[in-house]
Amino acid sequence: MTHAAKDIERPLGQAIGTQARPRRVMPPLRSLALGLGAVAVLAVSSAIALRERPFRDPAMSITSTPEVAEAKAAPAAEAPAEIAPAGPSVQPATPKKDGPSIIHVNPESAGKGDGVIIIRDPSALGQDLATAHLPDRALVEDSETGPLPIRAADGRRPVDVYARPWSGARGARVAIVIGGLAVSQTGTQEAIEKLPAEVTLAFAPRGNSIGRWMQAARRKGHEILMQAPLEPFDYPNVDPGRNTLTVAATPEENVEKLRWTLSRTTNYTGVMNYMGARFVGDSDAMQPVMAELARRGLLYLDDGSTARSAAPDLAVKNRVPLASGDAIIDGERDRGAILKKLDQLEATARAKGFALGTGSAFDVTVDAVTSWVAEAKRRGIEIVPVSAVAMDPEKG
Repeated sequence: MTHAAKDIERPLGQAIGTQARPRRVMPPLRSLALGLGAVAVLAVSSAIALRERPFRDPAMSITSTPEVAEAKAAPAAEAPAEIAPAGPSVQPATPKKDGPSIIHVNPESAGKGDGVIIIRDPSALGQDLATAHLPDRALVEDSETGPLPIRAADGRRPVDVYARPWSGARGARVAIVIGGLAVSQTGTQEAIEKLPAEVTLAFAPRGNSIGRWMQAARRKGHEILMQAPLEPFDYPNVDPGRNTLTVAATPEENVEKLRWTLSRTTNYTGVMNYMGARFVGDSDAMQPVMAELARRGLLYLDDGSTARSAAPDLAVKNRVPLASGDAIIDGERDRGAILKKLDQLEATARAKGFALGTGSAFDVTVDAVTSWVAEAKRRGIEIVPVSAVAMDPEKG
């Protein structure tokens, strides 16, 4: 055998000797034991490879589902109507103005454990109609003139929480807003009782017993708005009432007047103009108003009475949900004329998907709207609250 062949057979790192070492013969018993050991190792390895993974990723572990008790509504407070009962203690882990957040909820009635953790989207929360007349304490800021709406610490907004639920379908939708409530006690009661729950009601800040009427309207399922008196042309000969916001006033003065209006009651989704053709056309006057609504999480309804309104542009700039009226349905106080306007709203809704009409709580308007809504539903029209037709920059 040549030296090259011997080099190939030599284990690595072993020096070349002058004489080949004799090969040792392994005893038969030792060879058999090693062979059985190798077979055992192979069997165990195969079993481990084929069995299910013994451990799970902790991030994917699912623990036992905590038991969540259904909360019972507290009885309504009779006086004053604006004071809400204390709700569950809510502490946001990572507060956001929009988008999902993790919220730690510790119901006082639970009485066991450290509470539960609920992951939810604050912008998607609505209020149960069974407790809709009760203000959410987290959405109330106390002031000298009364409760002011405010965004909750966990990101919820009054426009979301106090919104009336609707189907979310893509069919033709019509929103109807009837304003002037709380001015006439008899007229207000009839409007709340007669009008279908899907119709939105707007309260005049100069009215009486607004807190009581708010609770009655919400118990019936109505979404509600506050009407803000804004300067019209020919002011003060044409006067919207106390604390009218004017173009000549400073921004601070107008915000103070707006806060007085907002503090008249609670549980509303937004503000609509009362008159105000001159005021809404002035961007400088409207800007502080829209910024205040944005800060408080409210929508703005422009009734469409003037084509020069600065509200649409300012709503986008300040990220305020905006609803725009397509028609004032009772400019002519005649049943036939009102029904004709409502039919036009239906045609608009079928053409573009939705339409919005505004009116006042006149007897003829209430009666006409009540009968028309019943017929429109049979024709496949969905009557929705004003929040359902608002364009919301925070929701994209």
